[in-house]
Amino acid sequence: FTWEEIGIRNGRGQGREQWLVIDRKVYDVSKFSKTHPGGSRVIGHYAGQDATDAFVAFHNDKSMVKKYLKSLLIGELAPDQPSFETNKKKSLLEDFRELRCTIEKMGLLRPNYYFFSLIFLHLLVLEAASWLVLWYFGISLVPFLAGMVLFTTAQIQMGWFQHDLGHCSVFKKPRWNHLLQIVVINVLKGLPASWWNHLHNQHHAKPNCFRKDPDLNMHPLLFSLGKTLSVELGKQKKKFMPYNYQHKYFVLLAPLALIPFFQLSIFYFAIKRKKWLDLILIVAFNIRVCLMYVPLMGFKTFMMYYWLSRYLESTWFIWVSQMNHIPMHIDYDKNKDWVSTQLHATCNVNQSVFNDWFTGHLNFQIEHHLFPTMPRHNYWKVAPLVKSLCDKHDIEYKSKTLLTAFVDILHSLKDSGEHWLEAYLH
Repeated sequence: FTWEEIGIRNGRGQGREQWLVIDRKVYDVSKFSKTHPGGSRVIGHYAGQDATDAFVAFHNDKSMVKKYLKSLLIGELAPDQPSFETNKKKSLLEDFRELRCTIEKMGLLRPNYYFFSLIFLHLLVLEAASWLVLWYFGISLVPFLAGMVLFTTAQIQMGWFQHDLGHCSVFKKPRWNHLLQIVVINVLKGLPASWWNHLHNQHHAKPNCFRKDPDLNMHPLLFSLGKTLSVELGKQKKKFMPYNYQHKYFVLLAPLALIPFFQLSIFYFAIKRKKWLDLILIVAFNIRVCLMYVPLMGFKTFMMYYWLSRYLESTWFIWVSQMNHIPMHIDYDKNKDWVSTQLHATCNVNQSVFNDWFTGHLNFQIEHHLFPTMPRHNYWKVAPLVKSLCDKHDIEYKSKTLLTAFVDILHSLKDSGEHWLEAYLH
């Protein structure tokens, strides 16, 4: 096959065929995408494109995965076709693949079970402490606030840990990762693991690519993101919000909007896709927290305690998850190579013990996006190698202070709001 023939099989043409290329072999994933373990949409985001580096990045046990691929193989690239699409940087990808071989030999993809045991233990201690403070000291103002802070911290740290599990970076076998992820996110947090993986895998496949990265779904209903999308929205004379003020209302609105979005979407997702176990565990979580806290403070006080904690958690999550992406380039999918796709959409926050803990090591967002299955305790080891790769190929490797990263979110929103307003008025 030629790249042109593959390119038109992007899921949008006649018959909605979805072909993709891995190591010069051509696969038809049109039907398989519906049962793809990583999610139905994520594999479709590479339809009509070369998915070699994405395939390698997402799958640890490639020998097992390739067994599924055999039945999907329909041919290979014609001998006169290059191994790389013309819009992708051949030398960059060759050096990146060599880097990946190096880190595999260094053992940087192997998890440290002691590290993750401590992570799991510390979030269980936080969860228990949040209840014990109220049980022992009562519900006067100080223990109420202390319990709420502990509960919030436990929940956000569970979020970071289940994120590790969702990327299969805690255990060697995917099955064990998925089982413990269900325990952490379903049982301890009240969110469905399948829902999280469905959305988050898409984000990693095509970060900051509108209509492919679910993290951009707040555009244009609540916010106008990036210069390209904002100018487009302005020219279309569309206005759902006063975007030129979005840098002011982001602080309050974004965390508030996230709470009902999560609550509604998880039930919609679970029911629509018949994820009955997820649904049962979500209900069980809500029953559990009521049984733990209502006897201590009554139902009304517990509702205030619970939703204030969720708002604090939402605020924490929003600022950490968006500090690496909103200030970066946002556009439609341009089918860039894997390295360029990730580097143009992500930036880092400087390392410190606090930053590592506070962000769940997502301050190393660049390394995490290039190697999503790498255990987070190894990010700092690979960072100098990634930086050298970027320097060699004149790609900017951005790293900031935590405060600068937060402020840059607002600066970026202000800039894109102004781009929208200028296009809207002219």
